[in-house]
Order: sequence, then structure tokens, then C-alpha cells
Amino acid sequence: MKAIKITDGIYWIGVNISSNDLFEGIWPIPKGVSINAYLIKGEKTAIIDLVRDWASASTYLLEELKSIGVSPKNIDYIILNHLEPDHTGDLRAFHELCKNAQIITSKKGVPLVKSFYGFEENVKGVGTGDSLDLGAGKGLKFFDIPNVHWPETMATYEESTQTLFPCDAFGSFGALNGFLFDDEISEEDHRSYERESLRYYANIVGPFSNFVLKAINALGSLAIKIIAPSHGLVWRANPGRIVERYKNYATYMNDFAEPKITVIWGSMYGNTEVMLRSVLQGIASEGVLTEVFRVPHDHISYVLASVWESAGLVFGMPTYEYKMYPPMRDALGQMVLKKARHKKVFRFGSFGWSGGAQKEFDAMSEKMQWDMIEPLEFQGAPTEKDLEEGFARGAALAREVKKIPQKSTEFVNTN
Repeated sequence: MKAIKITDGIYWIGVNISSNDLFEGIWPIPKGVSINAYLIKGEKTAIIDLVRDWASASTYLLEELKSIGVSPKNIDYIILNHLEPDHTGDLRAFHELCKNAQIITSKKGVPLVKSFYGFEENVKGVGTGDSLDLGAGKGLKFFDIPNVHWPETMATYEESTQTLFPCDAFGSFGALNGFLFDDEISEEDHRSYERESLRYYANIVGPFSNFVLKAINALGSLAIKIIAPSHGLVWRANPGRIVERYKNYATYMNDFAEPKITVIWGSMYGNTEVMLRSVLQGIASEGVLTEVFRVPHDHISYVLASVWESAGLVFGMPTYEYKMYPPMRDALGQMVLKKARHKKVFRFGSFGWSGGAQKEFDAMSEKMQWDMIEPLEFQGAPTEKDLEEGFARGAALAREVKKIPQKSTEFVNTN
């Protein structure tokens, strides 16, 4: 493995992960994920973020340092923008190779260095406005961007090259398959990365959307030529593209998202599924973009991504023991946890001897600021009248969603 030069004196020394493991032990990564670390060489040498010992990542990092003639013992600073172990898991072992290096992190990060790795000496906390001169024209400035997505997160900015290292902000799932930069891939690949960045955002960052907007504002005065996040592409041709993408994602929590409907359904014996067909036909009659998921068959990671960008949601599930169908309860719980607010929502489902699912559904979603279409419940199998009503309510929801303007546009650099 060789380091990749990003710009004058700055190198990528990360790793691409292809694994059946789940990211954070939860989220599938069938297209892999990159863990990006960086090296800056002035008169002094700094490494920004690390890796964890996952799929030989630690070995690759050492090989990449060697490829540009850098020995760990010559590293002067280890800068930790974020203490989550995917970026710091190798800290204890790596620090054994560069014991004199000073660890620099945010002030809130200092106690986490001790908690996770036992270091107290030679650990320095910095905050917005603090700087570090590496010599030879290389200078770093630090900015607190708390809760993107841990409270201690900060960003590092190299002034001479106008390179921003924002850690998890502006990141994405998806390994870097033979390329590193945004101008090295096709538009088809960009569309794939857009889906993976949406899924990453909905799974990891979504609940902290207000802090994302604050971070974008806090960094807005910087002249930025390159954005080098901790996961995903390095943006050197059009960094505004990923910033605008994140800005759109963040606004979805506080306003209706895109004119799209996500349908989530589950059925025990097929009666709810019969109604599903009529509801989908009603939506289709209005020509609204629709994505359909079945629980528990489809992983919640993909459901959340679609939910996040959709202005409309449909829930189809039966009553189960006076409550919601359990897989749907789990899915709804994740939506509540991730704060997928401001949706136009319709729920339908069958029941046997009594209802009860709607009551629990209402209780779980009461703080989500959802605009509800009247639900449709039916005992046993749906009648022809029930099916006609399902069609009508699907169409009614679609008409409401069609009123919402399209927001998601890819930023095009005109400079």
C-alpha cells in the first residue's frame, strides 16, 4: 500500500474496508467503507486521525507511511478530530511507535483519550480559534463542531492549501475502489456514492442535523479548496457538492423532504398484503416516486435512508396481540430515534379479534410532527369496499406529497 498525495505536503494514509462486519455493529456495508487518515508534512509532521485494527488497517497505515519515507518515531503530533474508535482504535499501539508525539484533540476529547486509551500526559485540548504552526508554511486551525456526531468532534483546517479535515462530517459509506478524489469517478459512480452518503447520514448523523447546519455555518467563512473527510471521497474538484448534499439532508429533519413516498409493510397471513396492492395502485395513479420495503426482510439501514429523504410514509401492518406487528414496532422505533420528522403519513392494517396497533402507533409517533391521513383498519380480509378506500387514501396521500417542491439538487461548481 502506498500513500496518496492530496496536495502539497498532505497525504492520504487510510484504508479501504471490505468486510461482512456491520459498521458500528449495526449497519451493513456491502460496498465497504474507507477509513481515512491523513499526514501533513511541514518542518514538523502531524497525522490527522487514525484507524482501528480492522482488516489489517494498522499494517496498511504503517506501509503507507513508509512509502513516503516517514517513520512513526518522527511524527510530532497526533490530531484526533473525533474519539470514536473507528478513528482512534489503534492509538495505544501506534503511540508506542511515536511516544514523543503530542496528542491534540478538542477540550471535550481530552477525558475520552484517558477513558478509552489511558493517556493523560502530553495530551492537549484545543478549541475554535486555536492554531498550530508546523513550519515550512504549514499551519493548522481548529474548530469545534460538537455533536457531528459526538459532543467532542472538531475539524482541522490547513491554511496554506485550504484543506478541511472534518472527520465524520461530509462522510459516506462505500470503499474507494481504486480512486480517491471526486473528479476521478463517473457520474454513475457519483450517484452510487450519493445513495451511500444518504444512507450514512440517515444511519449515523441524522439525529444531529441541527448541529450539522451549525457546523456548516461555523465553517462557512473558510476558503475551502479540498474537503478530506474520515469516510468516503476526498473532494478537490467540487467540495461544494458534498456540502450542499449534507445541507439538504440536514434540512429534512425540520421540514418536509422530497416529493417521494416510502412504503414499509409487514404481513402475517397475507391480508395486509392484499390491501398493500390497492394502496400502491392509488399512489401510482398520481405518479409519485415510491420505494417499498418489507419488514423484517429488508434491513433497517436501507429503510431509514429512504424514509429520511421522503416527504410521505405509508405503514402497512396488522395488529399483533393488541399491539403493533413487532417488526414494525422495531422499525418505527428507529425512525423515532433518528428523528425522521415532518412527514405526511398513512397507516393501514388488518386485525383479528380486536384492534390496538393504531393506538400504539399514535403513542410512539406523537412527537414526530407527522401530518396523518386517516388510518384504515379492517377485520380479517379486506372487502372490496375496503380495497377501494385503500386506493383512494393512497391517491390522497400522493396528492399531498406532490405539493411539496423538489429540494435535492446536486451542487455544480461554476468557478
